[in-house]
Amino acid sequence: MTDLTHSPLTRDGKSIVLAHDHGLEHGPTAFSAVPDRLDPETVFEMATHDAVTAFAVQKGLAKQYYPSYEDSVNLLAKCNGSSSLRSGEPFSPQTWSVEHAAELGADAIGYTVYPGTNTEHEMFEDFYKVQEAAEDRDLPVAMWSYPRGQPIKEHRHPDTIAYATRIGLELGADFVKVKYPRSGEAMAHAVDASGNCNVLLSGGSKSDDLTFLSMVETAIDAGASGLAVGRNVWQHDDPMSLLDALEKVVFEEQSAEAALGQ
Repeated sequence: MTDLTHSPLTRDGKSIVLAHDHGLEHGPTAFSAVPDRLDPETVFEMATHDAVTAFAVQKGLAKQYYPSYEDSVNLLAKCNGSSSLRSGEPFSPQTWSVEHAAELGADAIGYTVYPGTNTEHEMFEDFYKVQEAAEDRDLPVAMWSYPRGQPIKEHRHPDTIAYATRIGLELGADFVKVKYPRSGEAMAHAVDASGNCNVLLSGGSKSDDLTFLSMVETAIDAGASGLAVGRNVWQHDDPMSLLDALEKVVFEEQSAEAALGQ
């Protein structure tokens, strides 16, 4: 694991990753409610907010837009992905190399793994190569650990989420991003299972501000190191105000109500 003590990806041990790989994962429909955000530059501008410790994007966005933001944005290179057009069990192939990401100035590497699918073994093999290449370059690795496949009856079950965080630890990730297991107690169990691997909450689909921030507050109280959030920020009518509130909840450990001025 990489020493994160002085990493720009953390502030006092906490992180807020702004994710913008949805153009590949979900397509243009992800931006239908906020058509101006289809332009990646509008979201790169959001990533300059002081609360954002890393910005997760795919290769094309990094190549085309990151050079203009390299002094104000920490790049988390999302090195695999898949579209929503395919059918069958989830599989996320590698889309660019760690070497290329490092050449573009990446500060960290992100990689999705789907434990429980019939291609789990392939994804584990791909991940170890990416993780070791990143470690050779002192780049931290964030694993998107999303259990899927026929054996998984409930992908947010407390035991499933705890297993997901443990897989991140066992395979050498520095951060492991997981879905919310629906309670603080279950989140605390997942954090315990992760050992020294930092747990990031997945922001999930767009919800109202209080519901979303209350979930983040519960996760932080349970020991999570922060979150990776996409749609709840860049689909928001006032994304900078929500980032202000997230900063208060994650780094200042304020309540959701206080962060919203309620």
